[in-house]
Amino acid sequence: MTAARLTAYSHDGLTFDVLDDGPLDGDPVVLLHGWPERATTWRSVAPLLHARGLRTYAPDQRGYSPGARPLGRWHYRIGRLTADVVALVEEIGRPVHLVGHDWGSIVGWHLAATRPDLVRSWTAVSVPHPRAFVRAAVTSSQGLKSWYMGLFQVPLLVDLVGRFAPTLLLRALREGGMTEEEVRRCRAEILDYGALPGGLGWYRALPFAAGEVGTSEVSVPTTFVWSTEDVALARRGAELTAQHVTGPYEFVELEGVSHWVPTQAPEALAEAVLRRIDSVGAAR
Repeated sequence: MTAARLTAYSHDGLTFDVLDDGPLDGDPVVLLHGWPERATTWRSVAPLLHARGLRTYAPDQRGYSPGARPLGRWHYRIGRLTADVVALVEEIGRPVHLVGHDWGSIVGWHLAATRPDLVRSWTAVSVPHPRAFVRAAVTSSQGLKSWYMGLFQVPLLVDLVGRFAPTLLLRALREGGMTEEEVRRCRAEILDYGALPGGLGWYRALPFAAGEVGTSEVSVPTTFVWSTEDVALARRGAELTAQHVTGPYEFVELEGVSHWVPTQAPEALAEAVLRRIDSVGAAR
């Protein structure tokens, strides 16, 4: 593991910014953000992990880092998003504890399933195992909750709203549970920063996902954290996830918390992450 701070790394001709903090000799934890957020979404969780001697690496992922914003939805396929994280783990130089929220969870599920040799423990936040999600979409309210994914497929629509009528997009996020502070941060760190088109690319690449996601069960020790006030993810997917994990598994339900778990329930989330990390013991 690198002794110096890792502020950026390269993969696939792109350059990714990284927030690297905590003890230099600590066991590595990779934190994957979701949409529409960046690495700073972990700002309240990471210090709690550092206090336990862990070192955290939080990248601004593909579409978010200024040096990693390729044009065309083909570049945002799950396989490429996962390969970006594999490159980060290889740069770190040893297997990591992995935590992902929202889209970061989708990438994390894929990495844990396809490269278990790189993942010592896995904590998914909000988004269930892809196969559980698909089954929930046709057997529960999940399909209705995911209506916005279809909207995001319309070329340039949300991009133009974000550019010329940002209050409409920000209002939707506010109605989805974001606080006023989080909405202001989203405007500054996503809209003003130019990260919206790249973030939407993740959704627009979903038509290519059928052959890449959801075919493998996860064997690494796993925790799934789900919150009862999540407007985007139904309980059914949370309930089904255990069927797709063959290794040690824990389900953590956060009562009264919205979708934005890392910023609104950092202590509870950090506790769940640390419990999972402790369950596998210190690295040899």
